[in-house]
Amino acid sequence: MISEDRNAFILKEIEERGSVSVLDLAQRLNVSEMTVRRDLVDLEKEGLIRRVHGGAVSGRGRSFEPSLVLRETQHRDEKAIIGKLAAELVADGDSIALDIGSTAFQVALNLIGRHNLTVITPSLKIANVLVNQPDIRLILPGGIVRHGELSLTGDLARRALEGLFVDRLFLGVGAIDSHDGLTEYNWDDALVKQAMVQSAKEVILIADASKFEKVAFARVAPLSAVHMLVTTELPPPPLLDALEKADVLLKRNNESDNDNLDK
Repeated sequence: MISEDRNAFILKEIEERGSVSVLDLAQRLNVSEMTVRRDLVDLEKEGLIRRVHGGAVSGRGRSFEPSLVLRETQHRDEKAIIGKLAAELVADGDSIALDIGSTAFQVALNLIGRHNLTVITPSLKIANVLVNQPDIRLILPGGIVRHGELSLTGDLARRALEGLFVDRLFLGVGAIDSHDGLTEYNWDDALVKQAMVQSAKEVILIADASKFEKVAFARVAPLSAVHMLVTTELPPPPLLDALEKADVLLKRNNESDNDNLDK
């Protein structure tokens, strides 16, 4: 297992269990304790964890966002499924907005070869995937490039997106909570997402289960702004109830995109 995969495993364990031990990780990863300690040192340098005697605990605050490179190694299978399911909702002739992030990137991969689409995105990485597609009109809003994330932020991006109206927005967020709704780690990205939500006829939330019942730094929108959630796992009961009350539909695996959340 390469270091990126080990790091993703360690972070997942900390998220689920709250803490990990060096000995347990070494046994489960089938590597030496020294290798685990080196991995923990690297993760601590990124601010993702805090080392304690014999192991580590989470070092993430609500305003800390893991790098895009690291996020791309996490929940890869789920994101690939979500990307395919979400792309099935796009019809030829649609105008769509694609958010930034690793899950939205999977949606973009599934749009390759599609016809007569207009795609607006603040993601330079997504733009690079779609730029040579002959039957997709690609629009970038301009703005300040956020390094590492490769997203366009700032007032220029926000104002451009406020003036463009799309059929569907495929929205990714840092966290989804039954009480606090949709939140994001970075304030500048949150402002751009707010503009996209306001300009979309339909908001489709794309998120794996790691985002459920968590709160990040900046508010994006209430659950009532969402028309559909595309995911791979059923949300936990409090969030499921909140989504149902907000009339949010669920598209999950092979289920119909009109399935109601109470199924």
